[in-house]
Amino acid sequence: MDFLQTILTPFEWLVSMIMVLFHDGLTYIGLPAASGVTWTLSIIGLVLVIRGALIPVFVKQIKAQRGMQALQPDMKKLQAKYKGKTDQLSRQAMAQEQMGLYKEHGTNPFSACLPMLIQMPFFFSLFRVLSGVAKANASGKGIGAMSPDQVAQFDHATIFGAPLSAAFLPQLQGGDLSVAVVVLSLIMIIAMIASQFITQKQIMSKNMSEEAMQGPFMKQQKMMLYVLPLVFGIGGVNFPIGVLIYWTTTNIWTMGQQFFVIRRMPTPGSPAYKEYQKRREAKGLPLLGASKKAVVAEVEELPAPKLQRNQPQRKNRKKK
Repeated sequence: MDFLQTILTPFEWLVSMIMVLFHDGLTYIGLPAASGVTWTLSIIGLVLVIRGALIPVFVKQIKAQRGMQALQPDMKKLQAKYKGKTDQLSRQAMAQEQMGLYKEHGTNPFSACLPMLIQMPFFFSLFRVLSGVAKANASGKGIGAMSPDQVAQFDHATIFGAPLSAAFLPQLQGGDLSVAVVVLSLIMIIAMIASQFITQKQIMSKNMSEEAMQGPFMKQQKMMLYVLPLVFGIGGVNFPIGVLIYWTTTNIWTMGQQFFVIRRMPTPGSPAYKEYQKRREAKGLPLLGASKKAVVAEVEELPAPKLQRNQPQRKNRKKK
């Protein structure tokens, strides 16, 4: 436990500091310092800062996912090559060739989880900060960058009648469960699960090529489609309202981000890519964004017509 606290303490300071900065800015423009709306907007501001900082990581994730989809045909050939071979040498050889494919395409099987893994320390730190608000307020102490006065403000802050530091399951166990906490917790948990499910579903149905849909990468996506919403749905009953606001907001960000990618930068060969090409064609724009193989094929075909056009000119010059 001490080891975990040592790791999360810097993140707790950073999370609370960002919240305090947004809170101070919002109170400066006239919002009440002790209002639940002010602290809710501070949590949303925390999401915007973290997700904005993760945009470069998201770009790498998209490239890695494209690489995973591009290597599916080679992966199938590799699996067929070692099919039925269960000896240790064959397994090692297959693993080495798989790593070679990942390196060649600049990807790895865990690339899709990278942004979430980076967010987890911030998520757990926020959970620890908000869960400790009531205890810190009772002892008159601060938490991280939050002063004792700010801790007291947050402890009494409510949104739609539900305290931001309250959680469904702990209040149920303590026998002090309010209707506002129940209703708001359920709404936030449903919104959190729905946004997570919709985001993953639109990736699978619109932004995956036919080769990827038939490969092992699809199995990984299907697992994430059902497992992640289930995990957060079960864990959500233990999250304070403030943490539910954070995770629902970050899921909505992810959903909008994926919608932008599917709309403007779809995976070559996917249904979204075909729709993208149709939109460009309808607008009279060139069919950009083709796969590397298509671009290479077009480039190779270009010199042939030029040579055929130049041949008559040379013959005419000889006749003169």
